[in-house]
Amino acid sequence: MYVAYPISGLLSLALALPTGMLLVRVFIVQHDCGHGSFFASRRANLLVGRLCSLLTLTPFANWAHQHALHHANWNNLERSGGSDIYSACLTVREYLALSRRHRLLYRLPRHPLVANIVLPPLVFLLLYRVPFDTPRAWARERWSVHLTNMALIALFGTLVALLGWREVLMVHLPIMVVASILGVWLFSLQHRFETARWTARDDWNFVAAALDGSSWFSLPRVLHWLTGNIGFHHVHHLNPHVPNYRLRAVHEAVQPLRPTPPLSLRRGLAAPWLTLWDEAAGRLVRFRDARPLAPLDAAGAGV
Repeated sequence: MYVAYPISGLLSLALALPTGMLLVRVFIVQHDCGHGSFFASRRANLLVGRLCSLLTLTPFANWAHQHALHHANWNNLERSGGSDIYSACLTVREYLALSRRHRLLYRLPRHPLVANIVLPPLVFLLLYRVPFDTPRAWARERWSVHLTNMALIALFGTLVALLGWREVLMVHLPIMVVASILGVWLFSLQHRFETARWTARDDWNFVAAALDGSSWFSLPRVLHWLTGNIGFHHVHHLNPHVPNYRLRAVHEAVQPLRPTPPLSLRRGLAAPWLTLWDEAAGRLVRFRDARPLAPLDAAGAGV
């Protein structure tokens, strides 16, 4: 892209698409290093994960800790009060109990265009520059943010001094926009799809939540490679210590024993619209499908 930019800005911009997809793969390497699964060596995981963080603009230790919290309790309806618009989900009953104003505030950031197009670049470029949602007791995670910021200032300051601010901006900004949009879209459909299972804490089961609440996104092999095999997300949740380059093999071993239906690319494109859990139907629905549940009569039957 740096070579192409003096020749044609449009050519450089066009190269942002494959470069952004490759950056998604780099992020998956960082993700695996955060789980301690990419290498057998803990030191190698830390070193490579931190180097990846300079490309993904994502503080390594801080993000790894937040992601570990996700793995501790995903697809749990009792996490609906969380601020994560991608991993938390209200039931239809809870949503309808909100005032009109609060319904709007809940819906706006979850509209697919906002959640999957507008917010992702802002998250990676701005939100990850501050130790959000990190208690002061987590000193390591807070320092991860600050040290990453200082390293990025040194890195991009050097690039600007050598190449010019316009070149650096027109190369790296489009890459981050493409990579963040693709990455967040993949993340959003990992637990939000037509057959996804969400349960209350008392009914939550680790194996069922992994195999029924996490997607197997069936993609062509080249797209699986570019996305670091994260489409085999059900296997990843079953055992996050399996590195991405072993997920397909584990999937092929588990599938005959406990079949998981695939999520097609077409259904993956529609999945971000699924935003509420319908307790009566036992499935995720769109906002427009939210209907009040039938009232109960004195005998407890629906009227």
